[in-house]
Amino acid sequence: MTTSTTPQYTVVGAGAIGGTLAAHLHLAGADVHLVDADPEHVAAIREHGLRIEQPGDELIARMPISTPDDAPERLGAVLLAVKAQATDGVAAWIAPRLADDGWVVSMQNGLNEATIARHIGAERTVAAFVDLFADVIAPGVVKDGGIGDIALGEYSGGASERVHTLASDLRHWGSPVVSDNVQGFLWSKLGFGSMLVATALADDDMGDLIDRHRVGMHALVREVLTVARAEGIVLEGFDAFLPDEYLGDAALGDAGLGDATGAGDATRASSAGPRGDAAEAARADAATDGLVAWLARQTKKRSGIWRDIAVRGRRTEVPTQYGPVLEAAERHGLPTPLVSWLVDTIVRLETHEIEMGDDHLVELDRLASA
Repeated sequence: MTTSTTPQYTVVGAGAIGGTLAAHLHLAGADVHLVDADPEHVAAIREHGLRIEQPGDELIARMPISTPDDAPERLGAVLLAVKAQATDGVAAWIAPRLADDGWVVSMQNGLNEATIARHIGAERTVAAFVDLFADVIAPGVVKDGGIGDIALGEYSGGASERVHTLASDLRHWGSPVVSDNVQGFLWSKLGFGSMLVATALADDDMGDLIDRHRVGMHALVREVLTVARAEGIVLEGFDAFLPDEYLGDAALGDAGLGDATGAGDATRASSAGPRGDAAEAARADAATDGLVAWLARQTKKRSGIWRDIAVRGRRTEVPTQYGPVLEAAERHGLPTPLVSWLVDTIVRLETHEIEMGDDHLVELDRLASA
């Protein structure tokens, strides 16, 4: 039966991101209602609660959960945490249920705020950057593989009381950044994410694959972040990812190179690609050294994209995530052959036209060097 009361927070999509954040909101004392389309996941949470397995311990949060058919009639603050390709349809489902003072925050991968705003208006849309290392490993069970970062801000710009309230209500999780430049975080994550997506082409640890295939990985990041710069985005670093270090001299301004010009051997220098020199290669390699070391400390060793393909056997959100990047590149006349290749190759993999293998990343390296 449909619930008539309006919860303080409704989390639509109780998977890795939504489930993790919902549990922490609930444990901080917030009134949280979950909505999820997976009947097995819903049944397990109703019976046993939502279990979050963390390194060294676990959390159990018992919250009301519905399918879309018996969800609350009115929605107040909505945390949208569905896959990017479902955003348009789910936002259309939310719109007629949203209270006059209701709003939606996109706790998703990619640039989904514009799609949400088309349905409910920009003034009721909150932007969010979420970098959580979590997976649904069984119905009702989420494995949290390591702490990342969260940034919150208004889609129309600036911060607001509701953004600060949400940040405070997430205190059981940690301390989200309240920012007027969430777009800078989202575009940086698209750069970082391009490497993680590429690791889904092979069955091995993310950090090891990034380390072994720096030529292709660095070139992918440069393509994405060059488009971001053309869009006028001020890139934001997060966790261990330093976006400016992958853009070479364009990111240096008047800063000196220091000792970077002498760093690295011939193999590392080649990772700058045909556009770079030894100094650019040293900067990118130093950034990747730190990133790989950080990934090694995470208990999650495979990407969510890898899990969608190898474990769950379902289509990924990669085409939806990187569609706006390719569209922006076309508007600015920027070539993005590697991003296009990556999206096409992921689609071929998820439709079983090809199989996982390190040979795909060897090909990425070759294309980046060509």
